[in-house]
Amino acid sequence: MPEFRAIVAEDEALLRQSLVEQLMRAWPGLEILAECEDGAEALDAISEHRPDVAFLDIRMPGLTGLDVAAAAAEASPSTRIVFITAYDQHAIEAFEHGAVDYLLKPVDSERLATTIKRLQAAPANPVDAALIEALAARLRGGGSLSPAEPLTWITASAGRETRLILVDDVAYFRADHKYTVVVTAEGESVIRKPIRDLLQVLDPNVFKQVHRSTIVNLRAVAAIVRDDSGRGSLRLRQRDETLPVSAPFMALFKHM
Repeated sequence: MPEFRAIVAEDEALLRQSLVEQLMRAWPGLEILAECEDGAEALDAISEHRPDVAFLDIRMPGLTGLDVAAAAAEASPSTRIVFITAYDQHAIEAFEHGAVDYLLKPVDSERLATTIKRLQAAPANPVDAALIEALAARLRGGGSLSPAEPLTWITASAGRETRLILVDDVAYFRADHKYTVVVTAEGESVIRKPIRDLLQVLDPNVFKQVHRSTIVNLRAVAAIVRDDSGRGSLRLRQRDETLPVSAPFMALFKHM
């Protein structure tokens, strides 16, 4: 049996590979269950595997590491969080007094050894969702999580027609292989940008990922319906269909 079980989430492939290799060298008793390239994949992995520890990059497309950690408090309360960050010393002071740890990029072997000792020595305590929210508020207040200017309009194809669509008019985006379907009250169009890339240019306060393949405009949502299994669905204002919300993502709506 492995000593500890973990997932690693980092959207930069080389950095992710480097951290995995460092962990394997420094912690032979660690089993890495999943290597994730974005927040949605990380949240799914945490919900499925319920690992002992999750190494989460803070800044990832769509769901940030902070979003994932907040949802993990419900999806897998015993999973301990280690944030991976490129923020400066002033920003990471936010972590000093909480029940989480952090690693600065590039990850230093001595600092990683310290983190491993902390994880091995400390008992598993539930993730404190309030702490995660406080960290997010502090980092956003300091501008560390401020996104670039969000996308305001897109050009999309519908048959032989090219449409100019205001992003505010989009009800939701749905992944379709290498393409993305853009759904508005008037109908559907297609863009070549995949969901993962789209997440980096949408306003995260308005557009939320509710499934591995779906991003919804919160302004287009009329109601959130929860069932006994923990899953849910979104009823839209100007569309007849409902959108499924996978169980791990429902935690993101608990305050709504």
